[in-house]
Amino acid sequence: MKSLRFASAEALVSHPQVALQSLDSVAHNLYPLLFKASYLLERAEVIRALLQRWPLEEFRLGALLGPSTDHAGDLRDRACRACLEACLRGLADHVLQGRGQRRLQLADLTGVRDVQVQQCPCGRPLGRWGRTELLARTCCELQADPQAAQHSVKVLADIFVTDGNFQLVVQALGPAAPAPLRLRCLSFRADSLDPSQLLHVLCLAGPGELRRLQVVHNVRLHAGHVQQLLAQLHFPQLVSLTLPAKAFDTPPACAPATEGEDPLLTSIAWELSQMTQLRELSVAFSTLTGNVQKLLGPLRTPLRALDLANCSLNHADMAFLAGCTHAAHLEVLDLSGHSLIHLFPSSFFRLLGRAAQTLRVLTLEECGIEDRHLSTLILALSPCQQLQELRFLGNPLSASALRRLFLALCELPKLRWVEFPVPKDCYPEGAAYPQDELAMSKFDQQKYELIAEDLRGVLLRAGRDDIQVSTPVFGSFDPDIQETSNELGVFLLQAFKTALENFSRALKQME
Repeated sequence: MKSLRFASAEALVSHPQVALQSLDSVAHNLYPLLFKASYLLERAEVIRALLQRWPLEEFRLGALLGPSTDHAGDLRDRACRACLEACLRGLADHVLQGRGQRRLQLADLTGVRDVQVQQCPCGRPLGRWGRTELLARTCCELQADPQAAQHSVKVLADIFVTDGNFQLVVQALGPAAPAPLRLRCLSFRADSLDPSQLLHVLCLAGPGELRRLQVVHNVRLHAGHVQQLLAQLHFPQLVSLTLPAKAFDTPPACAPATEGEDPLLTSIAWELSQMTQLRELSVAFSTLTGNVQKLLGPLRTPLRALDLANCSLNHADMAFLAGCTHAAHLEVLDLSGHSLIHLFPSSFFRLLGRAAQTLRVLTLEECGIEDRHLSTLILALSPCQQLQELRFLGNPLSASALRRLFLALCELPKLRWVEFPVPKDCYPEGAAYPQDELAMSKFDQQKYELIAEDLRGVLLRAGRDDIQVSTPVFGSFDPDIQETSNELGVFLLQAFKTALENFSRALKQME
Protein backbone atom coordinates (compact mmCIF):
# COMPACT_ATOMS: atom_id res chain seq x y z
CA MET A 1 0.00 0.00 0.00
CA LYS A 2 1.13 3.54 -0.70
CA SER A 3 -0.33 6.92 0.12
CA LEU A 4 -1.36 9.62 -2.33
CA ARG A 5 1.69 11.59 -1.15
CA PHE A 6 4.01 8.75 -2.16
CA ALA A 7 2.28 8.31 -5.50
CA SER A 8 2.81 12.01 -6.11
CA ALA A 9 6.48 11.69 -5.16
CA GLU A 10 6.85 8.79 -7.63
CA ALA A 11 5.22 10.86 -10.36
CA LEU A 12 7.63 13.73 -9.74
CA VAL A 13 10.89 11.72 -9.62
CA SER A 14 9.87 9.67 -12.66
CA HIS A 15 10.61 12.89 -14.60
CA PRO A 16 14.13 13.64 -13.36
CA GLN A 17 14.58 16.98 -15.14
CA VAL A 18 11.35 18.32 -13.66
CA ALA A 19 12.29 16.96 -10.23
CA LEU A 20 15.74 18.57 -10.30
CA GLN A 21 14.26 21.95 -11.20
CA SER A 22 11.67 21.67 -8.40
CA LEU A 23 13.80 20.54 -5.44
CA ASP A 24 14.59 24.02 -4.12
CA SER A 25 10.88 24.75 -3.74
CA VAL A 26 9.97 21.41 -2.09
CA ALA A 27 9.12 21.42 1.63
CA HIS A 28 11.96 19.99 3.72
CA ASN A 29 9.79 17.30 5.31
CA LEU A 30 9.12 15.82 1.85
CA TYR A 31 12.76 15.05 1.12
CA PRO A 32 12.64 11.60 2.84
CA LEU A 33 9.56 10.72 0.75
CA LEU A 34 11.26 11.81 -2.47
CA PHE A 35 14.38 9.84 -1.53
CA LYS A 36 12.50 6.56 -1.09
CA ALA A 37 10.55 7.10 -4.30
CA SER A 38 13.81 7.83 -6.16
CA TYR A 39 15.44 4.71 -4.70
CA LEU A 40 12.42 2.59 -5.67
CA LEU A 41 12.56 3.85 -9.27
CA GLU A 42 16.39 3.93 -9.37
CA ARG A 43 16.57 7.61 -10.27
CA ALA A 44 20.24 8.04 -9.40
CA GLU A 45 20.48 11.65 -10.58
CA VAL A 46 17.60 12.66 -8.30
CA ILE A 47 19.13 10.77 -5.34
CA ARG A 48 22.41 12.62 -5.80
CA ALA A 49 20.65 15.98 -5.98
CA LEU A 50 18.58 15.20 -2.87
CA LEU A 51 21.70 14.41 -0.84
CA GLN A 52 23.50 17.47 -2.13
CA ARG A 53 20.63 19.68 -0.93
CA TRP A 54 19.64 17.57 2.11
CA PRO A 55 17.96 20.12 4.40
CA LEU A 56 17.70 18.02 7.55
CA GLU A 57 20.33 17.43 10.24
CA GLU A 58 20.24 13.63 9.83
CA PHE A 59 20.18 11.20 6.93
CA ARG A 60 19.48 7.60 8.00
CA LEU A 61 19.50 5.24 5.02
CA GLY A 62 18.00 2.17 6.70
CA ALA A 63 15.11 4.11 8.22
CA LEU A 64 14.36 5.89 4.93
CA LEU A 65 14.23 2.60 2.98
CA GLY A 66 12.17 0.72 5.56
CA PRO A 67 8.37 0.45 5.74
CA SER A 68 6.49 3.67 6.46
CA THR A 69 2.92 4.95 6.59
CA ASP A 70 3.35 6.40 3.09
CA HIS A 71 4.88 3.26 1.56
CA ALA A 72 4.72 -0.15 3.24
CA GLY A 73 7.43 -1.64 1.04
CA ASP A 74 10.81 -2.54 2.55
CA LEU A 75 13.66 -1.54 0.23
CA ARG A 76 16.51 -2.44 2.60
CA ASP A 77 17.14 -5.66 0.63
CA ARG A 78 18.06 -3.56 -2.40
CA ALA A 79 21.79 -2.92 -2.31
CA CYS A 80 21.46 -1.14 -5.64
CA ARG A 81 24.85 -0.07 -6.98
CA ALA A 82 23.56 2.95 -8.92
CA CYS A 83 21.53 4.27 -5.98
CA LEU A 84 24.24 3.75 -3.38
CA GLU A 85 26.89 5.35 -5.57
CA ALA A 86 24.53 8.30 -6.05
CA CYS A 87 24.15 8.61 -2.26
CA LEU A 88 27.91 8.87 -1.77
CA ARG A 89 28.34 11.33 -4.63
CA GLY A 90 25.51 13.45 -3.24
CA LEU A 91 27.07 13.35 0.22
CA ALA A 92 30.38 14.52 -1.24
CA ASP A 93 28.57 17.31 -3.12
CA HIS A 94 26.91 18.34 0.14
CA VAL A 95 30.16 19.00 2.00
CA LEU A 96 31.61 20.81 -1.03
CA GLN A 97 28.78 23.30 -1.48
CA GLY A 98 28.36 26.77 0.00
CA ARG A 99 28.60 26.96 3.79
CA GLY A 100 25.16 28.44 4.37
CA GLN A 101 23.44 25.52 2.65
CA ARG A 102 25.00 22.79 4.80
CA ARG A 103 22.76 21.44 7.54
CA LEU A 104 23.59 17.74 7.58
CA GLN A 105 25.37 16.60 10.75
CA LEU A 106 24.95 12.82 10.66
CA ALA A 107 24.77 10.36 7.76
CA ASP A 108 23.90 6.83 8.90
CA LEU A 109 24.62 4.52 5.95
CA THR A 110 23.82 1.29 7.80
CA GLY A 111 20.71 -0.83 7.39
CA VAL A 112 21.17 -2.21 3.85
CA ARG A 113 20.91 -6.01 3.71
CA ASP A 114 22.80 -8.25 1.27
CA VAL A 115 20.57 -11.02 -0.10
CA GLN A 116 20.99 -13.71 -2.73
CA VAL A 117 18.38 -12.35 -5.14
CA GLN A 118 18.41 -8.59 -5.50
CA GLN A 119 15.01 -6.98 -6.00
CA CYS A 120 16.27 -3.81 -7.65
CA PRO A 121 15.32 -3.58 -11.35
CA CYS A 122 18.92 -3.09 -12.51
CA GLY A 123 20.07 -6.29 -10.77
CA ARG A 124 23.50 -4.78 -10.05
CA PRO A 125 24.16 -4.90 -6.30
CA LEU A 126 26.99 -3.29 -4.35
CA GLY A 127 28.00 -5.61 -1.52
CA ARG A 128 29.40 -4.70 1.86
CA TRP A 129 33.03 -4.87 0.70
CA GLY A 130 32.25 -2.70 -2.33
CA ARG A 131 30.33 -0.22 -0.19
CA THR A 132 33.30 -0.01 2.17
CA GLU A 133 35.75 0.66 -0.65
CA LEU A 134 33.49 3.29 -2.24
CA LEU A 135 32.95 5.08 1.08
CA ALA A 136 36.66 4.95 1.97
CA ARG A 137 37.64 6.27 -1.47
CA THR A 138 35.12 9.13 -1.16
CA CYS A 139 36.47 10.01 2.29
CA CYS A 140 40.07 10.06 1.00
CA GLU A 141 39.19 12.22 -2.01
CA LEU A 142 37.44 14.77 0.20
CA GLN A 143 40.38 14.84 2.62
CA ALA A 144 42.50 16.16 -0.24
CA ASP A 145 39.97 18.81 -1.28
CA PRO A 146 40.43 22.17 0.50
CA GLN A 147 36.83 23.16 -0.32
CA ALA A 148 35.51 20.42 1.93
CA ALA A 149 37.55 21.31 5.00
CA GLN A 150 35.05 23.84 6.37
CA HIS A 151 32.24 21.37 7.02
CA SER A 152 32.23 18.01 8.77
CA VAL A 153 29.63 15.23 8.72
CA LYS A 154 29.74 12.18 10.97
CA VAL A 155 29.22 9.02 8.91
CA LEU A 156 28.11 5.72 10.48
CA ALA A 157 28.85 2.64 8.40
CA ASP A 158 29.16 -1.15 8.34
CA ILE A 159 32.76 -1.81 7.31
CA PHE A 160 34.22 -4.92 5.62
CA VAL A 161 38.03 -4.88 5.54
CA THR A 162 40.35 -7.31 3.75
CA ASP A 163 43.94 -7.03 2.62
CA GLY A 164 42.61 -5.70 -0.71
CA ASN A 165 41.14 -2.50 0.75
CA PHE A 166 43.13 -2.27 4.01
CA GLN A 167 45.33 0.73 3.09
CA LEU A 168 42.39 2.71 1.72
CA VAL A 169 40.27 2.10 4.83
CA VAL A 170 43.15 3.00 7.15
CA GLN A 171 43.59 6.32 5.31
CA ALA A 172 39.84 7.02 5.51
CA LEU A 173 39.63 6.19 9.22
CA GLY A 174 42.78 7.99 10.33
CA PRO A 175 43.14 11.29 8.46
CA ALA A 176 46.05 13.55 9.36
CA ALA A 177 43.73 16.54 9.78
CA PRO A 178 40.02 17.10 10.58
CA ALA A 179 38.08 15.35 7.81
CA PRO A 180 34.91 16.39 5.94
CA LEU A 181 33.50 12.89 6.49
CA ARG A 182 34.29 11.54 9.96
CA LEU A 183 33.93 7.79 9.47
CA ARG A 184 32.74 5.69 12.42
CA CYS A 185 31.94 1.98 12.41
CA LEU A 186 28.92 0.32 13.97
CA SER A 187 29.69 -3.06 12.41
CA PHE A 188 33.13 -4.36 11.43
CA ARG A 189 33.96 -7.52 9.46
CA ALA A 190 37.58 -8.57 8.88
CA ASP A 191 38.90 -11.25 6.54
CA SER A 192 42.33 -12.11 5.08
CA LEU A 193 44.21 -9.77 7.43
CA ASP A 194 47.15 -10.57 9.66
CA PRO A 195 46.74 -9.93 13.43
CA SER A 196 48.78 -6.70 13.38
CA GLN A 197 46.66 -5.26 10.54
CA LEU A 198 43.48 -6.20 12.42
CA LEU A 199 44.64 -4.50 15.62
CA HIS A 200 45.70 -1.36 13.75
CA VAL A 201 42.50 -0.88 11.76
CA LEU A 202 40.27 -1.63 14.77
CA CYS A 203 42.10 1.04 16.79
CA LEU A 204 41.22 3.56 14.08
CA ALA A 205 37.64 2.31 13.67
CA GLY A 206 36.61 3.47 17.13
CA PRO A 207 36.12 0.35 19.29
CA GLY A 208 34.13 2.39 21.80
CA GLU A 209 31.21 2.73 19.34
CA LEU A 210 31.41 -0.71 17.72
CA ARG A 211 28.28 -2.89 18.01
CA ARG A 212 29.23 -5.93 15.90
CA LEU A 213 32.67 -7.43 15.31
CA GLN A 214 33.19 -10.35 12.91
CA VAL A 215 36.70 -11.74 12.55
CA VAL A 216 36.39 -14.61 10.12
CA HIS A 217 37.96 -17.29 7.95
CA ASN A 218 41.45 -16.18 6.96
CA VAL A 219 42.45 -14.11 9.98
CA ARG A 220 44.85 -16.41 11.80
CA LEU A 221 44.29 -15.69 15.47
CA HIS A 222 45.30 -17.77 18.46
CA ALA A 223 44.36 -17.27 22.11
CA GLY A 224 47.22 -14.82 22.66
CA HIS A 225 46.00 -12.59 19.84
CA VAL A 226 42.41 -12.69 21.11
CA GLN A 227 43.47 -11.80 24.64
CA GLN A 228 45.60 -8.90 23.35
CA LEU A 229 42.81 -7.62 21.13
CA LEU A 230 40.20 -7.60 23.89
CA ALA A 231 42.51 -6.28 26.60
CA GLN A 232 44.01 -3.41 24.57
CA LEU A 233 40.98 -2.10 22.72
CA HIS A 234 37.93 -2.72 24.94
CA PHE A 235 34.49 -2.82 23.34
CA PRO A 236 31.98 -1.38 25.85
CA GLN A 237 29.07 -1.25 23.35
CA LEU A 238 29.73 -4.57 21.60
CA VAL A 239 26.58 -6.64 21.13
CA SER A 240 27.89 -9.36 18.79
CA LEU A 241 31.32 -11.02 18.54
CA THR A 242 32.44 -13.63 15.99
CA LEU A 243 35.91 -15.16 16.22
CA PRO A 244 37.62 -17.29 13.54
CA ALA A 245 38.43 -21.00 13.70
CA LYS A 246 41.08 -22.04 16.25
CA ALA A 247 40.87 -18.69 18.03
CA PHE A 248 41.42 -20.41 21.40
CA ASP A 249 44.45 -22.47 20.38
CA THR A 250 47.54 -22.04 22.55
CA PRO A 251 50.14 -19.71 20.97
CA PRO A 252 53.02 -21.64 19.37
CA ALA A 253 55.61 -20.22 21.80
CA CYS A 254 53.59 -21.16 24.89
CA ALA A 255 53.56 -24.48 26.68
CA PRO A 256 50.19 -26.29 26.47
CA ALA A 257 47.86 -25.42 29.33
CA THR A 258 47.64 -27.99 32.09
CA GLU A 259 44.26 -29.52 32.92
CA GLY A 260 42.11 -26.95 34.70
CA GLU A 261 44.70 -24.20 34.18
CA ASP A 262 44.46 -21.93 31.17
CA PRO A 263 45.40 -18.33 32.06
CA LEU A 264 44.78 -17.07 28.52
CA LEU A 265 41.23 -18.45 28.41
CA THR A 266 40.59 -17.11 31.91
CA SER A 267 41.75 -13.66 30.82
CA ILE A 268 39.64 -13.78 27.64
CA ALA A 269 36.58 -14.78 29.69
CA TRP A 270 37.18 -11.87 32.07
CA GLU A 271 37.45 -9.41 29.17
CA LEU A 272 34.19 -10.76 27.72
CA SER A 273 32.51 -10.35 31.10
CA GLN A 274 33.28 -6.62 30.97
CA MET A 275 31.18 -6.29 27.80
CA THR A 276 27.86 -5.64 29.45
CA GLN A 277 26.02 -5.33 26.11
CA LEU A 278 27.27 -8.64 24.65
CA ARG A 279 24.33 -10.78 23.49
CA GLU A 280 25.73 -12.80 20.57
CA LEU A 281 28.85 -14.97 20.53
CA SER A 282 30.17 -17.18 17.73
CA VAL A 283 33.29 -19.28 18.31
CA ALA A 284 32.71 -22.09 15.81
CA PHE A 285 35.57 -24.48 14.97
CA SER A 286 37.49 -23.65 18.15
CA THR A 287 38.44 -26.50 20.47
CA LEU A 288 36.68 -25.81 23.77
CA THR A 289 36.54 -29.29 25.26
CA GLY A 290 35.73 -28.94 28.95
CA ASN A 291 36.08 -25.14 28.87
CA VAL A 292 32.63 -23.86 27.96
CA GLN A 293 31.77 -23.02 31.56
CA LYS A 294 35.08 -21.19 31.97
CA LEU A 295 34.33 -19.11 28.86
CA LEU A 296 30.62 -18.43 29.31
CA GLY A 297 30.21 -18.62 33.07
CA PRO A 298 31.61 -15.16 33.88
CA LEU A 299 29.38 -13.33 31.36
CA ARG A 300 27.16 -10.81 33.14
CA THR A 301 24.35 -10.79 30.61
CA PRO A 302 22.56 -13.79 29.08
CA LEU A 303 23.34 -14.55 25.44
CA ARG A 304 20.64 -14.46 22.77
CA ALA A 305 22.75 -16.11 20.07
CA LEU A 306 25.43 -18.77 20.56
CA ASP A 307 27.44 -20.64 17.91
CA LEU A 308 29.45 -23.57 19.26
CA ALA A 309 29.58 -25.56 16.02
CA ASN A 310 32.45 -28.06 15.85
CA CYS A 311 33.92 -27.06 19.21
CA SER A 312 34.48 -30.67 20.43
CA LEU A 313 32.13 -30.31 23.38
CA ASN A 314 32.07 -33.00 26.07
CA HIS A 315 29.54 -34.09 28.72
CA ALA A 316 30.58 -31.32 31.15
CA ASP A 317 30.13 -28.66 28.46
CA MET A 318 26.67 -29.88 27.50
CA ALA A 319 25.60 -30.21 31.13
CA PHE A 320 26.67 -26.61 31.76
CA LEU A 321 24.79 -25.34 28.68
CA ALA A 322 21.63 -27.14 29.74
CA GLY A 323 21.69 -25.63 33.21
CA CYS A 324 23.15 -22.14 32.68
CA THR A 325 21.35 -18.79 32.60
CA HIS A 326 21.95 -18.42 28.87
CA ALA A 327 19.76 -21.44 28.01
CA ALA A 328 16.52 -19.69 28.94
CA HIS A 329 17.30 -16.67 26.72
CA LEU A 330 18.74 -18.22 23.56
CA GLU A 331 17.09 -17.19 20.29
CA VAL A 332 19.76 -18.55 17.92
CA LEU A 333 21.73 -21.74 18.64
CA ASP A 334 24.21 -23.71 16.52
CA LEU A 335 25.55 -27.01 17.89
CA SER A 336 26.59 -28.53 14.56
CA GLY A 337 29.33 -31.13 14.47
CA HIS A 338 28.43 -32.84 17.77
CA SER A 339 26.76 -36.24 18.26
CA LEU A 340 24.15 -34.65 20.48
CA ILE A 341 21.52 -37.36 20.66
CA HIS A 342 23.98 -40.25 20.67
CA LEU A 343 26.35 -38.87 23.34
CA PHE A 344 24.35 -36.27 25.29
CA PRO A 345 20.63 -37.15 24.94
CA SER A 346 19.51 -35.94 28.37
CA SER A 347 21.52 -32.68 28.28
CA PHE A 348 20.35 -31.93 24.73
CA PHE A 349 16.73 -32.61 25.68
CA ARG A 350 17.01 -30.38 28.75
CA LEU A 351 18.74 -27.59 26.82
CA LEU A 352 16.01 -27.38 24.18
CA GLY A 353 13.37 -27.57 26.88
CA ARG A 354 14.81 -24.56 28.68
CA ALA A 355 15.30 -22.61 25.43
CA ALA A 356 11.86 -23.50 24.04
CA GLN A 357 10.17 -20.20 24.93
CA THR A 358 12.73 -18.06 23.06
CA LEU A 359 14.46 -20.25 20.45
CA ARG A 360 13.88 -19.01 16.87
CA VAL A 361 16.78 -20.50 14.89
CA LEU A 362 18.33 -23.93 15.49
CA THR A 363 21.20 -25.47 13.50
CA LEU A 364 22.13 -29.13 13.94
CA GLU A 365 24.27 -29.92 10.89
CA GLU A 366 26.40 -33.09 10.81
CA CYS A 367 25.28 -34.19 14.25
CA GLY A 368 25.12 -37.89 13.41
CA ILE A 369 21.31 -37.91 13.71
CA GLU A 370 20.07 -41.24 12.37
CA ASP A 371 16.65 -42.84 11.98
CA ARG A 372 16.96 -44.46 15.42
CA HIS A 373 17.30 -41.01 17.00
CA LEU A 374 14.18 -39.59 15.41
CA SER A 375 11.77 -40.08 18.31
CA THR A 376 14.14 -38.28 20.68
CA LEU A 377 14.64 -35.43 18.20
CA ILE A 378 10.90 -34.97 17.68
CA LEU A 379 10.28 -35.01 21.42
CA ALA A 380 13.04 -32.44 22.00
CA LEU A 381 11.72 -30.13 19.26
CA SER A 382 8.04 -30.31 20.22
CA PRO A 383 8.17 -27.65 22.99
CA CYS A 384 9.97 -25.19 20.66
CA GLN A 385 6.80 -23.39 19.60
CA GLN A 386 8.68 -20.18 18.72
CA LEU A 387 11.03 -21.92 16.27
CA GLN A 388 11.17 -20.19 12.86
CA GLU A 389 14.20 -21.80 11.19
CA LEU A 390 15.64 -25.32 11.43
CA ARG A 391 18.79 -26.51 9.66
CA PHE A 392 19.99 -30.10 9.89
CA LEU A 393 22.03 -30.78 6.77
CA GLY A 394 24.54 -33.62 6.70
CA ASN A 395 22.66 -36.05 8.93
CA PRO A 396 22.16 -39.66 7.66
CA LEU A 397 18.36 -39.77 7.67
CA SER A 398 16.26 -41.89 5.33
CA ALA A 399 13.32 -40.63 3.28
CA SER A 400 10.85 -42.35 5.60
CA ALA A 401 12.45 -40.72 8.67
CA LEU A 402 12.37 -37.31 7.02
CA ARG A 403 8.72 -37.81 6.17
CA ARG A 404 7.95 -38.57 9.79
CA LEU A 405 9.98 -35.57 10.94
CA PHE A 406 8.17 -33.24 8.52
CA LEU A 407 4.83 -34.40 9.93
CA ALA A 408 6.08 -33.37 13.38
CA LEU A 409 7.42 -30.04 12.11
CA CYS A 410 3.93 -29.15 10.87
CA GLU A 411 3.00 -28.78 14.54
CA LEU A 412 5.43 -25.89 15.07
CA PRO A 413 3.22 -22.86 14.32
CA LYS A 414 5.94 -20.28 13.58
CA LEU A 415 8.27 -22.46 11.54
CA ARG A 416 8.98 -20.91 8.13
CA TRP A 417 12.31 -22.29 6.90
CA VAL A 418 13.80 -25.81 6.89
CA GLU A 419 17.11 -26.99 5.42
CA PHE A 420 17.11 -30.80 5.28
CA PRO A 421 19.79 -33.26 4.16
CA VAL A 422 19.86 -35.30 1.00
CA PRO A 423 18.19 -38.56 2.17
CA LYS A 424 20.67 -41.39 2.59
CA ASP A 425 18.51 -43.42 0.18
CA CYS A 426 19.96 -41.22 -2.59
CA TYR A 427 23.57 -42.22 -1.87
CA PRO A 428 25.28 -45.54 -2.58
CA GLU A 429 24.74 -48.12 0.13
CA GLY A 430 27.29 -47.86 2.90
CA ALA A 431 28.18 -44.21 2.24
CA ALA A 432 30.18 -42.76 5.14
CA TYR A 433 29.16 -39.76 7.24
CA PRO A 434 30.20 -37.00 7.68
CA GLN A 435 30.84 -36.57 3.97
CA ASP A 436 33.43 -34.58 2.13
CA GLU A 437 32.31 -32.22 -0.66
CA LEU A 438 33.04 -34.75 -3.42
CA ALA A 439 31.00 -37.55 -1.80
CA MET A 440 28.24 -35.10 -0.86
CA SER A 441 27.67 -34.14 -4.48
CA LYS A 442 27.43 -37.71 -5.79
CA PHE A 443 23.80 -38.62 -5.17
CA ASP A 444 20.86 -39.74 -7.28
CA GLN A 445 19.37 -36.37 -8.27
CA GLN A 446 16.20 -37.85 -9.74
CA LYS A 447 15.49 -39.87 -6.61
CA TYR A 448 16.14 -36.79 -4.47
CA GLU A 449 13.65 -34.72 -6.47
CA LEU A 450 10.92 -37.34 -5.98
CA ILE A 451 11.54 -37.50 -2.23
CA ALA A 452 11.71 -33.71 -1.89
CA GLU A 453 8.43 -33.37 -3.76
CA ASP A 454 6.83 -35.90 -1.41
CA LEU A 455 8.10 -33.97 1.63
CA ARG A 456 6.65 -30.74 0.26
CA GLY A 457 3.40 -32.65 -0.23
CA VAL A 458 3.40 -33.54 3.47
CA LEU A 459 3.53 -29.83 4.29
CA LEU A 460 0.86 -28.89 1.75
CA ARG A 461 -1.59 -31.53 2.96
CA ALA A 462 -1.11 -30.25 6.50
CA GLY A 463 -1.87 -26.71 5.38
CA ARG A 464 1.72 -25.60 5.95
CA ASP A 465 2.61 -24.16 2.57
CA ASP A 466 4.12 -21.26 4.55
CA ILE A 467 7.15 -23.44 5.31
CA GLN A 468 9.93 -23.17 2.71
CA VAL A 469 12.28 -26.13 2.41
CA SER A 470 15.60 -26.60 0.61
CA THR A 471 18.81 -28.62 0.54
CA PRO A 472 21.78 -26.28 -0.07
CA VAL A 473 24.32 -29.07 -0.51
CA PHE A 474 27.33 -26.74 -0.35
CA GLY A 475 26.00 -24.45 2.34
CA SER A 476 23.77 -21.39 2.51
CA PHE A 477 24.37 -18.24 0.49
CA ASP A 478 27.05 -15.98 2.00
CA PRO A 479 27.17 -12.60 0.21
CA ASP A 480 30.45 -11.58 1.83
CA ILE A 481 32.31 -14.69 0.68
CA GLN A 482 30.79 -14.45 -2.78
CA GLU A 483 31.87 -10.84 -3.14
CA THR A 484 35.49 -11.44 -2.10
CA SER A 485 35.97 -14.98 -3.43
CA ASN A 486 38.75 -13.99 -5.84
CA GLU A 487 40.76 -12.21 -3.18
CA LEU A 488 40.26 -15.01 -0.65
CA GLY A 489 41.28 -17.58 -3.27
CA VAL A 490 44.58 -15.76 -3.80
CA PHE A 491 45.04 -15.54 -0.02
CA LEU A 492 44.52 -19.30 0.38
CA LEU A 493 46.95 -20.09 -2.45
CA GLN A 494 49.56 -17.87 -0.84
CA ALA A 495 48.98 -19.56 2.53
CA PHE A 496 49.34 -22.97 0.90
CA LYS A 497 52.56 -21.87 -0.82
CA THR A 498 53.97 -20.58 2.49
CA ALA A 499 53.08 -23.87 4.21
CA LEU A 500 54.89 -25.84 1.50
CA GLU A 501 57.95 -23.60 1.80
CA ASN A 502 58.02 -24.07 5.58
CA PHE A 503 57.65 -27.82 5.18
CA SER A 504 60.47 -27.90 2.62
CA ARG A 505 62.68 -25.84 4.92
CA ALA A 506 61.99 -28.20 7.82
CA LEU A 507 62.92 -31.22 5.70
CA LYS A 508 66.23 -29.63 4.70
CA GLN A 509 67.03 -28.89 8.34
CA MET A 510 66.37 -32.53 9.22
CA GLU A 511 68.79 -33.65 6.50
